[in-house]
Amino acid sequence: MTTRPRLTVTGTNIDAPDANALADFYRRLLGWETGTEEPGWVVLRAPGGGHTLNFQTEERYAPPVWPAGAGDPQMMMHLEIKVDDLEASVAHAVAQGATLAGFQPQEDVRVCLDPAGHPFCLYL
Repeated sequence: MTTRPRLTVTGTNIDAPDANALADFYRRLLGWETGTEEPGWVVLRAPGGGHTLNFQTEERYAPPVWPAGAGDPQMMMHLEIKVDDLEASVAHAVAQGATLAGFQPQEDVRVCLDPAGHPFCLYL
């Protein structure tokens, strides 16, 4: 029997046309701290440690389309953010620079788009 090696996901990398600007949006949205910040690369750390969000500049970045149609750039992944007050959380996200997506598939979830066009979900 082969023992599975230990694998630990430590962070999620998010491409953006301007990594520093997008990291600043998520820093304000989530209240996370900056671990590393260089031109084109930022690491945000959750209070108390754990998983990080990492932002990297991609010069050929093309935002996904939500919801995507045939031939549109597809959303490859998105963040799920649990909230205690959906209306207040959407207002906070919009105040930080997000937009509320036109298509909302569920009553207890709000799909927002970050300033680079990545969808993220706020949910109860």
